[in-house]
Amino acid sequence: MGKGLLNGAVNRDRDEHIARSEYIRSLVQCPFDTSLKSNSPSNAVPKNIIQYWHDMECLPRDVAQCVETWKDLSKLGFEHKFFDSDSARKFILNGLGERYARAFDRCYHPAMQSDYFRLCYFAHEGGIYIDADDEFLDGDIDMLCKDGRLKLQPLCYEISSSCMVETERFLQPDAYASDWIFYFNNNPIIACAGDFILTHALDQATLKLEKQCLTDLPEIQSTTGPGNLSKAIFELGSSGEEVRNRILVLDNWNAIALSKWPLSYRDDARNWRLSNQIRFLK
Repeated sequence: MGKGLLNGAVNRDRDEHIARSEYIRSLVQCPFDTSLKSNSPSNAVPKNIIQYWHDMECLPRDVAQCVETWKDLSKLGFEHKFFDSDSARKFILNGLGERYARAFDRCYHPAMQSDYFRLCYFAHEGGIYIDADDEFLDGDIDMLCKDGRLKLQPLCYEISSSCMVETERFLQPDAYASDWIFYFNNNPIIACAGDFILTHALDQATLKLEKQCLTDLPEIQSTTGPGNLSKAIFELGSSGEEVRNRILVLDNWNAIALSKWPLSYRDDARNWRLSNQIRFLK
């Protein structure tokens, strides 16, 4: 590729990232309406808590303690479903077929497997997906199942400080800095089966995994993680699909759950940030 073409591609990619961030900013800074809108799905989200760890026999003790906090929700009628790589692949194969099982096989890191599995799960069933290293604190999680809107946690990253922006700060109307990047997390995901936004995100991730060659390990975040989900939302919204009223922005998720730091696995290859585009070895 010539230098001019390369620069053009880089500029287009940068412009797309800016447009995506601005679009998501417009979604997360709009007034939060917790009432059910007329064109929102009215069916309730199934009361399932779904979690994943690639190797059940090697589940770290501190992660297991986080998982236990979600099992306590059984008293509110929630069913806890825990998957490892084998049971997740079986679920994908039986529910979606060989194509998606092969794509799952191409997820080279446990975090990538987890990202892709949760999208596959929602293509077939509904519920609440929670990362295994999140600890349940408190709050009316039952209320989040009352309607069928996709419920997501917004995030904002500040490039200059290499830090996340506090939720209370970036959710303020018109809060803005030129080096802020707005996006949606893929944890938690609260949705009904077959949510059209998650289906589009799954289609995108599957195509990316199919295009990778055996020696090329794609970047995790943009292939199966929050970057992929945010791109799906942006693409659908830009194409005229009704997105705003189909998403409920979780502006207070930190009061419900805490992503635990530090945990034992975060200092080794099981942490995707240390293994991005590196072949994972147990």
